[in-house]
Amino acid sequence: VQLQASGGGSVQAGGSLSLSCATSGRTFSMYTLGWFRQPPEKEREFVAAISWINDITQYADSVKGRFNISRNNDNNTAYLRMNSLKPEDTAVYYCAATRTIVPPTSTSKYTYWGQGTLVTVSS
Repeated sequence: VQLQASGGGSVQAGGSLSLSCATSGRTFSMYTLGWFRQPPEKEREFVAAISWINDITQYADSVKGRFNISRNNDNNTAYLRMNSLKPEDTAVYYCAATRTIVPPTSTSKYTYWGQGTLVTVSS
């Protein structure tokens, strides 16, 4: 599975951005998709994930109520809608895929990774 994240950019605090994760391969519908982010000089951290079974979702506490993850199996793409953005959301955002059904929050559980897309939120 190959993944490509896009949609990053610069936005003011309170604004919104939508990220996309386009994937290749015929089995997109059988992978849980996750979003992670890596703020400057910090570890990569879990943001959100959506399972390939019943679209079960999981969110980090820091983004609950502000971010929404979704997927479209027809066009093999996962999305992350980010609202009410804060300066602390500034990071490189990565999408990843795993066959695990229950969306994992650990980077080690994901098999495939895309390149990152930078999101910068100014105050």
